[in-house]
Amino acid sequence: MLKYRLITAFILIPIVIAALFLLPPVGFAVVTLVVCMLAAWEWGQLAGFTSRNQRVWLAILCGFLLALMMLTIPAYHQTAHVPQVSLSLWASLVWWGAALLLVLFYPKSAGAWRNSTPLRLLFGLLTIVPFFWGMVSLRQYGYDENPATGAWWLLYVMLLVWGADSGAYIFGKLFGKHKLAPKVSPGKTWQGLIGGLVTSAVIAWAFGRYAPLSIQPMTLLVCSIVAALASVLGDLTESMFKREAGIKDSGSLIPGHGGILDRIDSLTAAVPVFACLMLLVF
Repeated sequence: MLKYRLITAFILIPIVIAALFLLPPVGFAVVTLVVCMLAAWEWGQLAGFTSRNQRVWLAILCGFLLALMMLTIPAYHQTAHVPQVSLSLWASLVWWGAALLLVLFYPKSAGAWRNSTPLRLLFGLLTIVPFFWGMVSLRQYGYDENPATGAWWLLYVMLLVWGADSGAYIFGKLFGKHKLAPKVSPGKTWQGLIGGLVTSAVIAWAFGRYAPLSIQPMTLLVCSIVAALASVLGDLTESMFKREAGIKDSGSLIPGHGGILDRIDSLTAAVPVFACLMLLVF
């Protein structure tokens, strides 16, 4: 399993970086839209859909909704201050605040949504749509002055999340004793969380020092810490929904890694939260 994970990572990481820097904003948005459609397909299982046709239609409707939102915005103007984008990013803050409560009070909290397919579909909508607009608005950031600025910001958030995941895994394996959320994800520990945050802090310092980013250090630190914490919440939230659905992985599209949602669960929280804080709050 580890061999497949490493091979897949070595293949996917260069592809992701190439897409960030080489694709124009519209092309990047289309690729992100396809990823979101695949995520919606997998979310169908978490919502309780057992029929393949139902999940296909869910993916199509998700793609149609995002495409329709894109068509209402002039080309190359997918900035965070457009109403469709800003509302989606603000909605992400509300949703992830609610998700934190659902995780903290699980399994008691599941009684409110366990048997409600519409609610679980709404949760999926609040996860996928803001993620799409977080990706697109960050990629578009500063595009007129420098087409690579947004790509650097997205790479930063991804490295921040990957660092938090890797740091949490390593520190958890070496020092993990106290469970973080045993009823949701028994493998996660407080020591792992602290290790992940330390790793993210090192990445934030290094990236802020050597990468071509223009931002106040304190602003970057605040956005980074909140985004790193949000990434943990995104992972825990998907674990909670998978536990309720009785599945281990959201899919099997990526060898050794599971499904699309299994790979982007942390990003679905970190990207829109980071984008909202950096582009709208600060």
